[in-house]
Amino acid sequence: AVNTDAVGSYSVTYSVSDANGNAAVEVVRTVKVVDTTLPEITLSGSSTVTHEAKGRYVDEGARASDTLDGDLTSLVTSVSTVNTDAVGSYSVTYSVSDANGNAAVEVVRTVEVVDKTLPEITLSGSSTVTHEAKGRYVDEGERASDPPEGDVTCLLNSVSTTSQAGGGRYSGTH
Repeated sequence: AVNTDAVGSYSVTYSVSDANGNAAVEVVRTVKVVDTTLPEITLSGSSTVTHEAKGRYVDEGARASDTLDGDLTSLVTSVSTVNTDAVGSYSVTYSVSDANGNAAVEVVRTVEVVDKTLPEITLSGSSTVTHEAKGRYVDEGERASDPPEGDVTCLLNSVSTTSQAGGGRYSGTH
């Protein structure tokens, strides 16, 4: 019998005898059961992901199946170029092969690392200061940080505006 669930070579022998007992010469057919069907990889989740810079990236993975071997998910391997420390476009590439060496078509997830986190300004001292007129004002300082970039204090701009009496607008860069 030919076992179509197992790769291999099988022989089927045919014989016949007529009513007078005359037997034909047996004929043998060789049946080669092969596996040339590629496994299939299916992404878990979307094929394109947007991820905030500096955050820990955990990929959703992929599943794989094969007509002969069944579930190959545990054999799926991935190669990731994702770098959450730098804004950019990265990839996670999945691959798998079945027991007979048939390699699936690789599947790629694109990971876009973005910076959408707003920088934060922290004032040194109080946010409201009472200052005597005509005296020289010395600001207590401030710091600015941005999670992907770190300390961005050097990029701070300050704008000073006056209210009612005196009216004017002054600006400077720190």
